[in-house]
Amino acid sequence: MSDNAVTDTADVIVVGAGPAGSASAYYLAKQGLDVLLLEKTEFPREKVCGDGLTPRSVRQLLRMGVDTSESAGWVRNRGLRVVTNKTTLEMDWPTLAAYPSYGLTRTRLDFDDVLAQRAVSAGARLVTATNVLEPVLDRAGRVVGVSGTHGKDKKPVTYRAPLVLSCDGVSGRLALALGIAKRDDRPIGVAVRRYYYCAEKQRDDYLESWLELRSADNPQVALPGYGWIFGLGDGRVNVGLGVLNSSSGFGKTDYRAMLKDWLNATPEEWGLRGETNADGPIRGAALPMGFNRTPHYTRGLMLVGDSGGMVNPFNGEGIAYAMESGEVAAEIAADALARKAGPRREEALRRYPKELQRRFGGYYRMGGIFVELIGNPKIMRLCTEHGLNHPTLMKFVLKLLANLTETRGGDLHDRVINTLSKAVPSA
Repeated sequence: MSDNAVTDTADVIVVGAGPAGSASAYYLAKQGLDVLLLEKTEFPREKVCGDGLTPRSVRQLLRMGVDTSESAGWVRNRGLRVVTNKTTLEMDWPTLAAYPSYGLTRTRLDFDDVLAQRAVSAGARLVTATNVLEPVLDRAGRVVGVSGTHGKDKKPVTYRAPLVLSCDGVSGRLALALGIAKRDDRPIGVAVRRYYYCAEKQRDDYLESWLELRSADNPQVALPGYGWIFGLGDGRVNVGLGVLNSSSGFGKTDYRAMLKDWLNATPEEWGLRGETNADGPIRGAALPMGFNRTPHYTRGLMLVGDSGGMVNPFNGEGIAYAMESGEVAAEIAADALARKAGPRREEALRRYPKELQRRFGGYYRMGGIFVELIGNPKIMRLCTEHGLNHPTLMKFVLKLLANLTETRGGDLHDRVINTLSKAVPSA
């Protein structure tokens, strides 16, 4: 897109065309607003992710009109396989009225492009190769736009709008510019992943989660964190591990070396050892969880998805909550912008953090407690040794970890989880 094709003003500026930004832009454009979606890279582009989507994420894709068929490049799965040192348990996704009964895998290399094009189809204006560096403030300190550089020649650009959505991920550059730092009292994780060619695992009916990671050099030693192997259907798998800040040695461990150590303990016929079947380097990223950056709205800036720390503490899933928060932000932003600038508009915008708290606050608070508990090796060992032997309990755990319940009615598991989410103080 040429520079001349883009004006320097809009109703709303959305910074970042990941799941949060594209969902926000899609729903804003559907409301008839002039939306400018700014992305610092060009599509397709790489992104660190497990590439696995639960039914909660799939629901958001369907709401955006995305074709999730296999002919459109998606690989379906029917549930979750949990692997420990002694037990393997396969659990199908629950059958619920509110969610589809399948999950998906697809690489982020083109996943984000699919979502961005849905935003464009709704009327959003996508401008790539635009690196947003800082917010533009008025005399009162309110955000009224952004400035940065565009293209390979890094041409200075400035865009203005009465509202800006920060969907720029864990870095949170815009939030930091307003003094909104990460909270140390909220969970955070680190994830590393790599692609491998693996005929045995490349097409799997289940997302595979390893709750116990063993060292190849010393099988009696349990490595911290959890692992995954997700088949991509194209001859490759996404293999990775995540470590939470409740684990010992967090921040001081060589996670890339730990990934190799775990994979060296997997069956040799899988081909996940060494470099022979590897496709690309090991990549890593932080997982900002449980609202670890707040407030989610201030002075004309809304934080959406990872920029607001919305990764699920229970399972490390971020895409579903990025897209859901984008939908919520768009609905509230459209209502606010229909009002004249001033107190009534601000009152409407302040509904955004309240709505996020209502939807996710109690659940994220439970997730924070969960993170602290599983950081204790004794508790983790007790859960893995005894919990998997109780199928009914594990069905409850699956619903809890994936946040898949009927919002109204449902079975006993749904009612217990929903009641706990409402009863626990919000994150």
